[in-house]
Amino acid sequence: MRTQVAIVGGGPAGLLLSHLLHLHGIDSVVLERRSQEYVQHRVRAGVLEQGTADLLREAGVGDRMQREGDVHDGVHLQFDEERLRIPFRELTGRGITVYGQQEVVRDLAERRRRDGGQVLFEVADVGVHDVTTDRPFVRFTHEGVERELHADFVAGCDGFHGICRDTIPAGTRTVYERVYPFGWLGVLASVAPSCGELIYANHANGFALHSMRSAEVSRFYLQCAPDESLDEWPDERIWAELQTRLGTPGWTLHEGPIIDKTVTAMRSFVAEPLRHGRLFLAGDSAHIVPPTGAKGLNLAVSDVDRLADAVATYHRTGSTTGLDGYSAACLQRVWRVQNFSWWMTSLTHHFGGPDAAFERRLQRAQFDYLRTSTAAATTLAENYVGLPLR
Repeated sequence: MRTQVAIVGGGPAGLLLSHLLHLHGIDSVVLERRSQEYVQHRVRAGVLEQGTADLLREAGVGDRMQREGDVHDGVHLQFDEERLRIPFRELTGRGITVYGQQEVVRDLAERRRRDGGQVLFEVADVGVHDVTTDRPFVRFTHEGVERELHADFVAGCDGFHGICRDTIPAGTRTVYERVYPFGWLGVLASVAPSCGELIYANHANGFALHSMRSAEVSRFYLQCAPDESLDEWPDERIWAELQTRLGTPGWTLHEGPIIDKTVTAMRSFVAEPLRHGRLFLAGDSAHIVPPTGAKGLNLAVSDVDRLADAVATYHRTGSTTGLDGYSAACLQRVWRVQNFSWWMTSLTHHFGGPDAAFERRLQRAQFDYLRTSTAAATTLAENYVGLPLR
């Protein structure tokens, strides 16, 4: 098999990269180890920055997002029972769109199907070879047959547990990582959202987040131990804790049937560089951010937008400037986003330890600063709605 760009990973990063390349007239083949059903129905993040939403619309894959996505012009921060709204639109002229990652994947997969794109699901034994030569290839098994896919470039969009990052020799790769001493208990409930915008709450019992997936389905998160057993969280305890951590005078949290529960550990992770020869990493294969800042999907979109443009420029003019600068340009945004996600996490979570009381007083001071300073609120708003993609 031969193509111009071999893309390992059929999640949002891989599918969007394939579509953007197609718009530039560049062929690609996407290889995904999971089934199509799994990829398109896995519930993940659902907050799109302004730039991400704009890019999806401009690329012709934003029609359903435009109809069904929920545009938010602000977000709520809460300290104990005191709630503060940060007005995004007023402070920055921009907002966010709540639209599930699985919906983005469905839209992209459908568009690739209509455009005749090659997306192979349930591939196995994937290996990337000869990326430091001008003839890289990917060896894999599909439907019981071993195959080779030769390409000009290989894009590693295969996530944190994928194989592409490890293709870069350990002596060439530098890893930066922070593992947080807590996790998130994620809950999906069949109940209408109790607030029209997200609520980030810092309570004495720990962090809580009120979010939504649709007009009928709410998404909640509770700070918990990273290895917490779901057996410790029956529905009654979940609702009691949500009522406690999110409660404010005069506001009601509506309850309903809980349809899904998961526990996710939290970490920050960056692998540098994002390029090795003709292999380019994008999305979670290169970096992970704690979900507090809602940046994971948006950071992947920024990566592949830049990569598609660099590859298109190379094929159109022969210039390697965009390819050569890809890693450094992406990492500048990656570390800005890491900083913001760490800051949001530090503002809203309890880290424990002997200085916990001191930490909580610092959080209170920061909350008060956001409440009284337009400059501080604007900084939060600007980072949350997203800096320009490029």
